[in-house]
Amino acid sequence: MIEVIGVRFKKAGKIYYFDPGEEQITPDSYVIVETIRGIEFGKVVIASKLVDEEDVVLPLKKVIRVATDEDKRTVVENQKQAQKAMEACSVKVIEHELEMNMVDVEYTFDRNKIIFYFTADGRIDFRNLVKDLAAMFKTRIELRQIGVRDEAKMLGGIGPCGRMLCCSTFLGDFEPVSIKMAKDQNLSLNPAKISGLCGRLMCCLKYENDHYEEAKRELPDFGETIKTPHGKGKVIGLNILEKLVHIELKEQERTIEYTLDEMIEEGMLAQATK
Repeated sequence: MIEVIGVRFKKAGKIYYFDPGEEQITPDSYVIVETIRGIEFGKVVIASKLVDEEDVVLPLKKVIRVATDEDKRTVVENQKQAQKAMEACSVKVIEHELEMNMVDVEYTFDRNKIIFYFTADGRIDFRNLVKDLAAMFKTRIELRQIGVRDEAKMLGGIGPCGRMLCCSTFLGDFEPVSIKMAKDQNLSLNPAKISGLCGRLMCCLKYENDHYEEAKRELPDFGETIKTPHGKGKVIGLNILEKLVHIELKEQERTIEYTLDEMIEEGMLAQATK
């Protein structure tokens, strides 16, 4: 077992594990740590705990120190400088006539690098832009092309539900979302209704998907023939969330609704046929 703490560098970013060393670090405090990008400032979101060595990537970097008030002032100043860098870069993009959209800019805590995030439809030759930016800021420059989902995560916004975007508030990782999930939930397949601000399928389609898949395994399919106490009928409707089945009895010209529990008690599912 190994002792770790979980640190997040952005509001809804991924959580990374670090070795707290001898420091007594509490959740919601801020720390200075070394990452592959350099020295960074992060927030502790998982208290010190013991985990199996197989669950982390070794060797773990140790926390350099708990952040001081001076460190926090440095972060605020970096954010101000990043805004200026954003404006300067946008001007240079226009000068070089590059078809790219600047999304965000951030300094590493130690100011050894500036990272520019942008979106573009294809590959962009930004070598001359990097030279201009390096000459302007006298530090290492990284231009990183991101996708539309990452753009929405960075910029934030309000989704069709009226709430702040999940990706920008609490989702640390994007999970795969498929059109099959919308079909399983009997949602309209109109792209305008099942797509988020990013233009991709809404992440929330994933939330209830496991429940729908489990319920569908228990319920009969559309079109199945079911033997009921009132005679044979055909499944013409399903309410998956409430686990209700609508069965049409053609001979009697009526439709009966059964719950899953009722069908199990009557042994109806064992007699279902395609």
